[in-house]
Amino acid sequence: MTVMTQLAALSAQIEAEPAYTLPYIAERVGAHFANVLYFDLGRYLIAAGVMTVFILVFRGWFGARRIQARSANRKDYAREVLSSLRTVIVFGVTTLATLIGREAGIINLNIESAPLITVVWQFALIVVLHDAYFYWIHRAMHTKRLFNATHLHHHKSRTPTPWTSYSFSSWEAAAEAAFVPLFLLLTSTLGLAYAGFAMFLFLWHMIIRNVMAHTGHEIFPAGWVDSPLTSWISTTTHHDLHHSTGHNYGFYFTWWDRWMGTEHPRYAEEFRKNAKPLRLPSFGPRTAERISVFMAAMLASAVTLNTWTIAVETGLG
Repeated sequence: MTVMTQLAALSAQIEAEPAYTLPYIAERVGAHFANVLYFDLGRYLIAAGVMTVFILVFRGWFGARRIQARSANRKDYAREVLSSLRTVIVFGVTTLATLIGREAGIINLNIESAPLITVVWQFALIVVLHDAYFYWIHRAMHTKRLFNATHLHHHKSRTPTPWTSYSFSSWEAAAEAAFVPLFLLLTSTLGLAYAGFAMFLFLWHMIIRNVMAHTGHEIFPAGWVDSPLTSWISTTTHHDLHHSTGHNYGFYFTWWDRWMGTEHPRYAEEFRKNAKPLRLPSFGPRTAERISVFMAAMLASAVTLNTWTIAVETGLG
């Protein structure tokens, strides 16, 4: 290899490496925040919005499953939506750790296609670990030293609504968002390249379960807590009791509350009061037409929202 060939190869290598100049950093950070607003705010609005429409359209069906007698008022809704917008901004700041980690080569998030079995077990792994993480930071935020500064704002929603799901203080939002960068740092350190689609599914699963937990109406069918096949999956009543009376610090599952003795002693009893056998509600053709148009619009929005998988690249959480 001649000297000129070596110099050409070196020059190509230098050009291929990212130039960490101020414009480059500003462009990457700006793209990161744009992705957070596009993806995280979008999935919050879609998930909470769809659930709200269901509650309004099927008013009678949901009304029979209302958990609390009290209803949220306009002030509650305004506080929840405004603080949720703040939460999304905090998510953007916190998840910069993932962007920095990927740029530095210490976080490995594989956004290429992965085998289905890989996506399945990685999705299951992150859900189980997130449930444990949520339980323990949730309990920590309920201590006297931390509660007022971190978790009090969320508990202003004594009667939860779908819009409560992101109604956090800045400190709580940062603690919640920190899970994904910490998780990816751990898996990358262990030599595991995490599948982007597994992360994508996790993020949607998280917001959907979050909205379900704060719906204020029991949407799980009667008998859920009495079957060994389903009793370990938390219900709307499970988290609603946390807002109204305490206990129940878990998120997706009832495992940690049972193991640690923090499950509400009347949880199963309260669930049975709220749950009813699931039957399809009856509605007229005009209502059916409106629902179909709305769902088609929401589906189109969701498809558009998730076309750019680069939203996953930054490790939003």
